[in-house]
Amino acid sequence: MSRPTLREVTGMGVTPPALSESTLIMIDCQNTYRSGIMQLDGVEPALIEARQLLQRARAAGRPIVHIMHDAGPGTPYDTSADIGAIANVVAPLPGERVITKNYPSSFEKTELDAYLKELGAGNLLLVGFMTHMCVNSTARAAFNHGYKPTVVAAATATRGLPLPTGGTLTAQHVHDGALAALGDLFAVVVSKGTDIPD
Repeated sequence: MSRPTLREVTGMGVTPPALSESTLIMIDCQNTYRSGIMQLDGVEPALIEARQLLQRARAAGRPIVHIMHDAGPGTPYDTSADIGAIANVVAPLPGERVITKNYPSSFEKTELDAYLKELGAGNLLLVGFMTHMCVNSTARAAFNHGYKPTVVAAATATRGLPLPTGGTLTAQHVHDGALAALGDLFAVVVSKGTDIPD
């Protein structure tokens, strides 16, 4: 039996904001996730989807923030090495803000909140990696900070995870579960970038 989401019950709505009224947040679109131990299922199609939204935001003159996760030298999140660099297909252009974080939430001990307040931002479009981790944490923190986040499902991806009872939860199940949990209250969740009106 299908049940309504908390967003629907409380009248928050599930309609995404227009791109012209939003700030695009590109979360951890790093080479970390394209190969090796942290390679994600569906990462390349997700990057292409993110790039399309990025190109639209640039054409519309909208604010864009690139987030990078840094876990230090020798890790897959070493931002001083190629493995931790932002993927070339969505690399920042001069003038686009880049913020480095050390926690799953892009708001935790970073200047993101202060920068968004300078912009007068309210609506946030979130894309990037991983669906269940940094996208999830950032969307929840954005909600708690008073922003209105929207997550673009096709522009995110994740990996399979071990179950505490044994076996593995597939990447698709992790991805879908994380998005369903966000869509219950914390964010509007849309399938593709084309669901975001100009």
